Amino acid sequence: MNFDPKKYKIYTWKSGVMLHWIINPGLAINELILGQRIPKVSLEDKTVDKPRVERSYVPCPHCKTLHDSRTWSTQNGTGFKNWFGLYCPDCGEVIPCLMNAFTFIILAVTFPLWGWFRGILRKVWLDKQAQRFEQLGFESVYNPFAGSGWVKQGLIWAAFMYVLMTLIFPLLTNDPITQKDVLVGVPIWLVGGLIFGYFLKRFMDKKGDSAVT
Repeated sequence: MNFDPKKYKIYTWKSGVMLHWIINPGLAINELILGQRIPKVSLEDKTVDKPRVERSYVPCPHCKTLHDSRTWSTQNGTGFKNWFGLYCPDCGEVIPCLMNAFTFIILAVTFPLWGWFRGILRKVWLDKQAQRFEQLGFESVYNPFAGSGWVKQGLIWAAFMYVLMTLIFPLLTNDPITQKDVLVGVPIWLVGGLIFGYFLKRFMDKKGDSAVT
């Protein structure tokens, strides 16, 4: 699909936000457990003076529909359980998504356990998707990082990453968990979480330029 670069900012794997999704080890949990996925291509309308969350779109390469990105949101009950990709409610096909590097490694290593059943699992998943997208509403979909929400979201992310990187990963790799690591990790992830939350607040609140032609 071709898009007008004067109207849309095009996000692919080369974009910073997308690269973060690919290389962040913590996001493998989002993909494998929660089923949260990011499309390979997404668009941001540069000509609309609204917050980014209200002017972002996901194109379906099958039916060429430009979907409001809020189609897949926690408020609509469609933000998770997207293990095989993003379901297109218009044509029933699956929109291709990026894959976290650590997700890829885990799936490759465990392929003998699940690979033989992939086709069946995908069919069962796909059969349930149409019902999930029967009633979509965008008015109630909000930016969780707006206002002071970025503090809460940043702290949640920090707590998750602290437990994952300080406690769980060392257990999986048989590395010792020292008191120093436990104590030093608290301020590091606290500051990192607040930076992460504030960055996403600025990113999601950014408005387009209605004067662009």
